[in-house]
Amino acid sequence: MPVDRAAAETFIWSAARLLDRHRYAMLFADGPAEPVLAAVTGYRNPDGGFGHALEPDLRCPQSQPAATLSALEMLHEAGRLDSELARGARAWIARVAAPDGGIPQALPGFERYPHAPWWSSAPASMLTFALAGVLHAGGVGDDEWLERATAWCWRAIDEVATPGGYWLKFACAFLDAVPDDGRARGALAALRPRIDPAAFAPAAGTEGERLRPLDISPVPRSRSRALFSDADVEAHLDEVENGQREDGGWMFDWLAWSPAQTTAWRGIVTIRALTWLRDNGRPY
Repeated sequence: MPVDRAAAETFIWSAARLLDRHRYAMLFADGPAEPVLAAVTGYRNPDGGFGHALEPDLRCPQSQPAATLSALEMLHEAGRLDSELARGARAWIARVAAPDGGIPQALPGFERYPHAPWWSSAPASMLTFALAGVLHAGGVGDDEWLERATAWCWRAIDEVATPGGYWLKFACAFLDAVPDDGRARGALAALRPRIDPAAFAPAAGTEGERLRPLDISPVPRSRSRALFSDADVEAHLDEVENGQREDGGWMFDWLAWSPAQTTAWRGIVTIRALTWLRDNGRPY
């Protein structure tokens, strides 16, 4: 059944963060990008990175790779990856990167603040894929860190034996955006036989948590769609349509561990659900 768009909109206005209300207006009501930039700026630190729970599961004020990734994704969504905000974030990423371009999952210090149990300071994490991917998607070509990170991503893809679900999600963000089309399609073809279906239910996840086709390949006709059949995608779209709750919003399936985190993520995944449906040809 088609979703109740009016109920979804009411949910956004009543429950989502200010930032996500501005994103909704920009994405679905022809609203301007400037309010999104103003709201994102509130999460920025003097060092150019972003924190302050912009990534709802990591609630420390200090700049963190995950929060900076969220900021860059929203700036790309707004068509503002050429902004001063984005340039400052890129410079911060370059400063915290390892010499080979890898980005840690989280920087030390987050442990003192509320955070989801899966966060750690693991070096050279899969966030490197996502950060490189969003810059490639935005056409950023004059970035020294991006050159190192791209080489890191290619090595990581070549070396992985059995990709996990979240690893694959972030790797596909890179492979969908990197300019080398032939190499990216070849890498996806090589990954496909190595994917264990069990990886889509994370080993450390909550009961019922599972990555589905649109989590990994949200955009029609993207390179990563080769990993899924049309039937896989349509079945997931059916789930999305049926996932709208009585209050008009959607719920996520990973751990809900705090009221603020839950409220923030529900606004984000509601916009995500509407975007998936719109972009993939379903009534919304």
